[in-house]
Amino acid sequence: MSTFRAIKALARQGRAFHTTARRNDHFLNANAETLQKAVSNKDKVVLVDFYADWCNPCKMLSPVLEKLTADSSIKTGSGKPLDLVTVDTDAEVALAQQFNIRSLPTVIAFKDGEPISQFMGAMPEPSVRNFINTL
Repeated sequence: MSTFRAIKALARQGRAFHTTARRNDHFLNANAETLQKAVSNKDKVVLVDFYADWCNPCKMLSPVLEKLTADSSIKTGSGKPLDLVTVDTDAEVALAQQFNIRSLPTVIAFKDGEPISQFMGAMPEPSVRNFINTL
């Protein structure tokens, strides 16, 4: 049964039918293949968080990024939704080298498969929101 027919059938039965907004995607502990697939999405801006488990500033920033990218109402300055990719630099050394990661955490924003902006270090939520608004 098609989705449309299923909705019509539910409507005839008098049941309430609600949908929720599509949630942004999170790709946690991504490898090179997952990262490439995620950043090639033309419909979204993708934040890539390079981190390490031993990094205390990373532990402060990660929950902020997860919160903001999980909220589908938060959009970039260009109006595009956000996805989040996390890369453990200890597990994915080649990716850290490829993107010239010298400090943790480093967040790189990708649009149309290309890096467009980045920041290093832990930032408070208002500063991360401002960063997102510039994208």
